[in-house]
Amino acid sequence: MPETEIIVVDNGSTDETRDWLDAHREQNSSGRLIVLDEPRPGKSNALNRALSVARGEILMVLDDDVVIDSNCLAKHAEAHAQNQFAAIQGRILPGRDRVGNPAEANRLWEYNIPLIDYGDEIVAIRGLTGTNMSFKRAVFERIGFFDPRLGPGAAGFSEDTEYSIRIRQAGFKIGYTPHAIVYHELNPSRYGHGYNRAVEYRKGVSRSIYRRDSVLTKVLPDLLANCIRYGVYRLLGWHDKVYKTEGRVLKSWGYLAGKLGRGAGRMV
Repeated sequence: MPETEIIVVDNGSTDETRDWLDAHREQNSSGRLIVLDEPRPGKSNALNRALSVARGEILMVLDDDVVIDSNCLAKHAEAHAQNQFAAIQGRILPGRDRVGNPAEANRLWEYNIPLIDYGDEIVAIRGLTGTNMSFKRAVFERIGFFDPRLGPGAAGFSEDTEYSIRIRQAGFKIGYTPHAIVYHELNPSRYGHGYNRAVEYRKGVSRSIYRRDSVLTKVLPDLLANCIRYGVYRLLGWHDKVYKTEGRVLKSWGYLAGKLGRGAGRMV
């Protein structure tokens, strides 16, 4: 595997995160662990702070609530070396909760975590999910930083989706590798309908910032259609479809609120 550097950005933590990072930095005599502060809230601001000092030819983004497979970094590098993709999406699988309980296969949709599994082959895809992705320096040099209006700590979501759009518009290709794996933490505070409603609403608000969907011909018809589906699915007792369709209703509503300037507020 090529030489690596690890950049961790402390984005206003209030627990013992900074003490833990400082202790590990002192133990790391090679200087490969770099700890930075970013006082401006938001994941995009933290990512941009890291990108401003990163020296690598391949830039990898990971979230703080995943467990990384021991081969993950090497498999990202391998995918870049063996393919023509300028950006790579890794596989994201369900992990365990904080007491060690694994995910239940029939409840995956309730956990409200990003799950990415496009099969066992390296394939071309359209978008990235920021929990486990990488891109070549040439991408960053062409399209620049993440939009600080988007992502956790700001509008809530879509910093990765908007970045993917710019990657494609610049003529770069995005690929998926099944071999670079992370396991997403299960957090009971994220389970269930309440969290799902808030998430989908904030996704809609976030989408309103960077998309130009027609309210009359796209957003309102989608909202009406999903409201009808929601009622039908409830009558039929199709709970998983109720769950997903309720989210689509809230996403459309969030988009409308964002366009009307009523979706203010930050989501961590």
